[in-house]
Amino acid sequence: MPRLEPVPEAHIDFAYGIYFLDQRHRLIRALKKRYKPSIHGHKTWGSSFLLMDYLTHYGLRRGAGLMELGCGWGGVSVFCAHRFRSRVTGVDLDPAVFPYVDVLAELNEVTVRHLQADFTNLPRSELVDQCYLVGSDICFWDSLVKPLGQLVARSFEAGVERVVIADPGRPTFYEFCDLMAEDHKVDLQAWYSIEPNRFEGEVIDIRPRS
Repeated sequence: MPRLEPVPEAHIDFAYGIYFLDQRHRLIRALKKRYKPSIHGHKTWGSSFLLMDYLTHYGLRRGAGLMELGCGWGGVSVFCAHRFRSRVTGVDLDPAVFPYVDVLAELNEVTVRHLQADFTNLPRSELVDQCYLVGSDICFWDSLVKPLGQLVARSFEAGVERVVIADPGRPTFYEFCDLMAEDHKVDLQAWYSIEPNRFEGEVIDIRPRS
């Protein structure tokens, strides 16, 4: 059973060791007046908590470089920076999400670096600094399957050790999983999280075959 943690004010959730702001919090309402994310970066999605739970059980090396793909509000980034002391880069195509990342990071007293980019143009110079790539809810369009697969291949060539992605179980995600199994070592598991609410889905853990 998760530890019951008192929250300092209304509209704040506590899950997996960090604080989150919900849509009604005064800071989120203020941000929405100035920054309007346009590519689904308008909340912390359930698969983010799925990934946090998975990483709680299958941890990361402390202090290692980590990149969150399609970071949105940066929940996973902040979690990894807090729990594993990861050196985190949050990547998103939409620059309007980064003020939300900054607020969440400051609330939890961690630092998350920003990088505006998509899957097709992440430079090798960014990948060589990473041990891990993680992401949640990032394979929701057919057009994302192959570019994400190509990024995984390039990341392993650059020295990334492991790629972990969570999803509620979309057909496009399973298509991506099949693609990954052709060339890499994969572990696909059904998973669920219980903080702050129950959420079910799948997590794929990908490593280079050799």
